[in-house]
Parts: sequence; C-alpha cells; structure tokens
Amino acid sequence: MTRVYLGIGSNCRPEFHVRAGVAALAATFGRVDLSPVYRTPAVGFEGRDFLNLSAGIDTDWSVQSLKDWLNDLEDAHGRRRDVPKFSDRNLDIDILLYGDEVLDRDGLVLPRPEILDYAHVLKPLADLAPRQVHPLTGRTLAEHWQAFESSGALEPVDLDLASTSGSRA
Repeated sequence: MTRVYLGIGSNCRPEFHVRAGVAALAATFGRVDLSPVYRTPAVGFEGRDFLNLSAGIDTDWSVQSLKDWLNDLEDAHGRRRDVPKFSDRNLDIDILLYGDEVLDRDGLVLPRPEILDYAHVLKPLADLAPRQVHPLTGRTLAEHWQAFESSGALEPVDLDLASTSGSRA
C-alpha cells in the first residue's frame, strides 16, 4: 500500500462538492484522513473563494489508475477541461504526493510543484502530515510551512466531513 496525499478544492457549491468528493474517496479507498478546511481567494483569476483541504489515503492502485479515477470523479462533478487552467471548479482533486515517488510523465508531475508555491496547498498538507518529508527537498512539510512567506489569506472553515470520510486529522 502506498500513502497518497491529495489536494481537494472547489469554488462552485463548494460545501456540496467537497463533501461528495470526500464521500467518493471513502467509498472507494476506505479510511480518508483529512486536514482542516480553509477558505481562500481564487488564485490566477477573478472568482469566488475556494474551499481547500488535503486528504490522505492508502492504495495499491498505480499512480496512473488513481489519476484516471480522480479525473473521472471530477468529470462526474461537471469538471470542464476546455477552460483556462485558472478558472472556477466544481471539484478539483490533485495528487500531491504519491509515496516518495518523483516523476514527470504524461502531464503528471510528482511531487506536485504547487505544494511549495501556494499557501492553500501547503498549509492543509502540512496540517495533515507535518512530519512527511518532501521527496525533492528532504525537508518536512511543517518546515516548509514554517518558512513559507504568504500574502494570501487562509480562513479556517468549520465543515464537518467526519461522517463522509471515516476519519479526521
């Protein structure tokens, strides 16, 4: 089994889509560990605020099978792939870390570069797995968060996901 960390976000009916995404993860993979949820401004475009969090799952699926399944889940929630990268999202679930895997193929880069670039990705991930070591830097996620300089606002949101995930960090 491989420990996988995912980034989850939504800014269109976000409470609904985040709950549904977490429920689908739990139904497929069993236990889902979750970070706190944060409300953050849209990045790269003018749009509604996002709800963002990280999830941890254990799987024996290949990284490509997981990526394909996540894409299908996003598509089932109305994900449009014909729009700019930075745009509204019903449901966005990205593989952030897949064990200690380092790869760049077929549009999948691991670890996901956004971990070190955006507070809305790093903070929930560091909350969930503070002692997890970033495979490229050799530093823990907590160390990265401590050194992170952010001008972006991260507002904690009380969104009860325990009943949909089976777990909560």
